[in-house]
Amino acid sequence: MARVQEVRYIAVEGPIGVGKTTLARALAGQYGARLVSEPLEDNPFLPKFYEDPERYALTAQLSFLVERYRQQQELVQMDLFQQATVADYIFAKDRIFAELTLSDEELGLYERIYQLCVSRVRKPDLVVFLDAGIDILMRRLKRRDRPFENKVGRDYIERVAEAYRRFFHNYRDTPLLVVNSSDIDFVENGGDFADLVREIGTMRKGVKTYVPLGSV
Repeated sequence: MARVQEVRYIAVEGPIGVGKTTLARALAGQYGARLVSEPLEDNPFLPKFYEDPERYALTAQLSFLVERYRQQQELVQMDLFQQATVADYIFAKDRIFAELTLSDEELGLYERIYQLCVSRVRKPDLVVFLDAGIDILMRRLKRRDRPFENKVGRDYIERVAEAYRRFFHNYRDTPLLVVNSSDIDFVENGGDFADLVREIGTMRKGVKTYVPLGSV
């Protein structure tokens, strides 16, 4: 069994509304780790993208890429043995959204910039991929009530969720824990969270699909 202290950098991922930031914050508290959150609120083009996706997709995507890369460079310079880190995204997620939203010409430009950045990014020791059903994602999106997300339709969420599943089906860059989070609550139910923490402690390498106790 791997000791918790051997996992110095955990990244939590999943589609919009799945609860990755909430879980990342809880794990950071559990391990006394620094929390790195993706720069969602710092992107001035995101609300415009939801208003007019075709016009603002490239500018929104490049803004995310630049800011995420800046954060990742700070991680490269950190001593992870001094303090563990939990992030609520992985750098590669940027490309998932680029493939969904950009035209072929825009994606070609984006890809050239992305490839210049990705080789300089630190890989996590473990990625936790949270998956959930579409009805659950829509309900959680509505509950968090971000004004610019009110225009997000079910079709887009379905496309995002499916893109994440395809991406992680072939993901082998780091150890990966796949979690079905549809029927559990890591915040309100301490047992669900404790069960996940124990599962993280067992991860060594490879891919593991985990069905939490609360969903059985």
